Amino acid sequence: MNTLFPSWGRTDSLLSGLLLCIFCFLLPASAFLQEFKTEAPKPEKKWYEIISLRGYAQVRYNRLLESNPKLKCEQCDRSWGENGGLFIRRARLVFSGNIHKNVSFYIQPDFASNASSTNLHFGQIRDAYFDVGVDTKNEFRFRIGQSKVPYGFENLQSSQNRLTLDRNDALNSAVSNERDLGIFFYYAPESKRALFARLVKDGLKGSGDYGVFAFGAYNGQTANRPELNDKPHVVARISYPMEIGNQIIEPGIQAYTGQWKMAGDQISNGVRINGDRLYEDRRAAASFILYPKPLGFAAEYNIGRGPRYDKQTDSISVSSLRGGYFLVSYKIDGAQRTVIPFLKYQYYNGGKKHELDARSYIVKEVETGIEMQFSKAFEMVMVYTWSSRLFEDHILRNNLQKGRLIRIQTQVNF
Repeated sequence: MNTLFPSWGRTDSLLSGLLLCIFCFLLPASAFLQEFKTEAPKPEKKWYEIISLRGYAQVRYNRLLESNPKLKCEQCDRSWGENGGLFIRRARLVFSGNIHKNVSFYIQPDFASNASSTNLHFGQIRDAYFDVGVDTKNEFRFRIGQSKVPYGFENLQSSQNRLTLDRNDALNSAVSNERDLGIFFYYAPESKRALFARLVKDGLKGSGDYGVFAFGAYNGQTANRPELNDKPHVVARISYPMEIGNQIIEPGIQAYTGQWKMAGDQISNGVRINGDRLYEDRRAAASFILYPKPLGFAAEYNIGRGPRYDKQTDSISVSSLRGGYFLVSYKIDGAQRTVIPFLKYQYYNGGKKHELDARSYIVKEVETGIEMQFSKAFEMVMVYTWSSRLFEDHILRNNLQKGRLIRIQTQVNF
């Protein structure tokens, strides 16, 4: 056959060579393709696998052994004093979840907001924001929406975790309800983010993760109120938790600056004000926290300038302010429950821009109490308070109120 078809042998050889070349190509190609073989798409998670729901509720009574029904605290607890009975202080649900490896959301409504002194228990947004990470570990992230303004440790501490029933007047007067609409940048290395989480999880009364460095801009008119002057406030904070042996400390500094505009419903008829209703509003504060292991200590102090009622001229003017607090506690862990006795002293001399006529205050107050955690679901706080509050506006003149009272709060966590 080779004689009849002299090229057959050469064709055989060419064919064999071609097949060998194809085989040699396909073998590594198949290995290459195998390496990049796509996995079958994972089924999408259901909504209830992404979103978590939790919350808490607090019920208070403030009038046991009350010595002065005229003693009040509008910003901290409106059930103080005359006509104050059993009171739902907070009733909150928290919806949160990670909807992407770099995106999470947090929405917290409160169903115990008061529209007025005669209309209670309305639903209102407290938090509504999302975090956007810009790196694989989310060590750098932006928070966009209504959230807590990073100013003061106790301001950032959740009311669900805080020992005392109310935040101190001195730093809390900076931001009513602690929140505003803004954009905040947070940075914390992975190890510090884990520590922030542990300080809350272990019951050490941590503030949560607001970064070791924070910087941002916000409206400056407080939560759930419209912006009035197109001039945002700017805030910055550094807070660095450190483990030293068995103890954990967290020193911090923070400051903000902006212009506050008095709204029409915050001014009494006849009070003299700036023509544009704009007032300088700036503060700086230092914090030091020793977490209760078992002895705990917290101290914060701030200074600044802001609007304040002046009864001598019946006007609202810019004035200096100062004040802070210190808190001592001792954490006792039992087999079934945790008990934390505490003592707190606070002082504030300044105005409260959120209140009528930027009400003028001089506050001196001592509280001693005990928190009893019967389970993760239920706890109770009892506090004995000695208070001296001078608070004055266009209507309230020479209004110094002193008194004592026992305050009780029950809290359910779910």
